[in-house]
Amino acid sequence: MPEGDTVYRAAAKLDRALTGHRLTLTDFRVPALATVDLREGTVIRSLSRGKHILTRIDHDRAWTIHTHLKMEGSWHVYPEGERWRRPDTQARLVLGIEGRKAVGFQLGVVELVPREHEADLVAHLGPDLLGPDWDEDRALANLRAQPDRPIGQALLDQRNLAGIGNMYMAELCFTMGVNPASPVSTVDQLPRLVRRGRQMLDVNKERAIQSTTGDLRERERMWVYRRDTSPCRRCRTPVAVTMLGDPGRERAAYWCPSCQPER
Repeated sequence: MPEGDTVYRAAAKLDRALTGHRLTLTDFRVPALATVDLREGTVIRSLSRGKHILTRIDHDRAWTIHTHLKMEGSWHVYPEGERWRRPDTQARLVLGIEGRKAVGFQLGVVELVPREHEADLVAHLGPDLLGPDWDEDRALANLRAQPDRPIGQALLDQRNLAGIGNMYMAELCFTMGVNPASPVSTVDQLPRLVRRGRQMLDVNKERAIQSTTGDLRERERMWVYRRDTSPCRRCRTPVAVTMLGDPGRERAAYWCPSCQPER
């Protein structure tokens, strides 16, 4: 699942490419919207909210296109006539303006709602770590509302705070010396952990190569994420991986048994 900073960059890309322009093409390749035509509509803005992208269009009325990348989705922008880098069959939405096209491939969600209902799409989300609505106190209250829940699961729950995925969960827990399976109530520096999470996303939101170590070289960018059996960068203990979460919704959690002892 893409992290919040990846979604932020995708929304920013769409915003730079389309905002202020009149649409010459709208091709919704999902059955429920196959006949929708928003040509001649003006793109007002694209923005991210957690892991959701909202694209506002003024046409016969004010509309919002809601897209979510899920596991495999991505947005590309191409000059007119340039060959797409992914198969045409994977495209689920194409938005065209004069001279360029924005193509959403393998999008997990494609919805169109009247603008007045836009807030309903993301009402379930907690404060957005990269959003103007960021509220640390509310995020902390959300996390503390379930004190016995493993901190790794709590951080991944977008209802608590929006934007952290598996990678940042693992890296954040490691840098704080917290085992991802530890109950929220045992995390002594929860405010610092949340602030560091916001800092991690903010540092990476403008660059395509994510890093939590400060090193952008391949295999050197992460502390523990996807480094199972590799030696810990701090103590050389082999990094462990375990499945964390409710049955059927487990996620891989990477951690160092020495630097992040279980409580």
